Amino acid sequence: IVFSGNGPSGICLSYLLSGYTPYFKRHALHPHPILQRKLEEAPEVSVLDQDLEYLSEGLEGRSHSPVALLFDTLQRPDTDFGGTAESVLAWWHEPDRAIPHLVLGRNAPGGAWHSIEGSMVTLSRGEWMGLPDLPFKEWLKQKKRGLRNNRATAEDIAQYYQHYVKKKGLQKNFKCGTVVTSVRKVSAESISNHTQKDLQEDGDSLWNSNEQSTEVFQVDGFFKTREDDKEPFSIYAENVVLATGTYDNPTWLGVKGENLSYVHHQLSALEEAVKNKNVDIVSDPVLIVGAGLTAADAILSAHHCNIPVIHVFRRRVSDPGLIFNQLPKMMYPEYHKVHQMMKEQTAAYAGPYERYISLPEHHVLSFGKDKKCILQDKNGCQKAYKISMALVLTGSNPNLSFLPNDGIDLAMDSDQPVNPKRNPIDVDPFTYECIQEKGLYALGPLAGDNFVRFVQGGALAVASSLLKKANKNPP
Repeated sequence: IVFSGNGPSGICLSYLLSGYTPYFKRHALHPHPILQRKLEEAPEVSVLDQDLEYLSEGLEGRSHSPVALLFDTLQRPDTDFGGTAESVLAWWHEPDRAIPHLVLGRNAPGGAWHSIEGSMVTLSRGEWMGLPDLPFKEWLKQKKRGLRNNRATAEDIAQYYQHYVKKKGLQKNFKCGTVVTSVRKVSAESISNHTQKDLQEDGDSLWNSNEQSTEVFQVDGFFKTREDDKEPFSIYAENVVLATGTYDNPTWLGVKGENLSYVHHQLSALEEAVKNKNVDIVSDPVLIVGAGLTAADAILSAHHCNIPVIHVFRRRVSDPGLIFNQLPKMMYPEYHKVHQMMKEQTAAYAGPYERYISLPEHHVLSFGKDKKCILQDKNGCQKAYKISMALVLTGSNPNLSFLPNDGIDLAMDSDQPVNPKRNPIDVDPFTYECIQEKGLYALGPLAGDNFVRFVQGGALAVASSLLKKANKNPP
């Protein structure tokens, strides 16, 4: 089994496929009485071997995935109500149930968390960033640090994920510095016997002789060596798990001049410009496009350095779909401040915030070579602004160029590109196997699970499905 992606989804699945098995803890009491009754029916049977659809029926919460809600509530029973009840799971290591697998990723274990500015604070509460059987808070205590407003920094999380892989003994399954360039189905006959023999370890073949697949996946790519060379590889697997996340591919507006050198699509460009003193208090304003949390982080960063900002976004400030209208003020004071600035400091009304202008219900028409940007409001009025640089921060899409047709055929709407919020990959909700391609699984944002807290249920579903296929479920 090969997974592409070594972020939290991939790490959690590797843990579950390494023989770590969750059981209902003896004498544990879950606050959900119907779930408690179901768990008591077969405490000697691992959760992985039970009927996940039956266990998750009737659960409600902040995810659309029944299995994500199930695994989350087993690990953090009353967390949505501010409670700190212990997990009702006991973890047993059963090495004979392990399934050989390989986790491929560009970065160190933790995936995109290593690419995010280390001082950034997470949206989710710190304890929601943890993986099974090693609470994040406990790890943080050992580092003699606490959580700010119950939230953690990206640097802490990246370190925790690396520590988790070492502590749980999963390193042998991880191959970092790896880029996957192609995943495609090939017929098993086309693979030489020699290659098949190489894949067999100690007679525990990935190829089940009495039920030999007629087709397998060929995974091609390259390892980046220390000398910066590219060493190509080809791996054959009966099952492939896509867990690549969405950080790779920022969304473009598709307007004229967007490819000019002063127009950027990542927050790091602003940090770089500040460090190199390319923008400062007397510069022309930085244009920030977008009304999500990355745009808010850019505004806070610019505000902190006294850099002037023009902030452009399509929605009304009061739009209930705006993320700021969904966040509790007490827990997210810095985002509440940005929301206030957006409301109070429009071009029409001078507010209390210096060097910031909010332009709701506006969009970019074009970027000029002279660093002039043309904006248009909802009434069609256009205006030019001289800027020093532009940051287009309107979200990101997964990079699935390694799949046939960029993975579009796997999406819920197979006429549109895969998008984690609007058009995820179409998977079975209780196995996370792709509806259109058996043997291919999708996890995390690709399957519509956008928070670390909820990606783990997908890993539970995949592990349960793969154990059944490998006949590693006890009767």
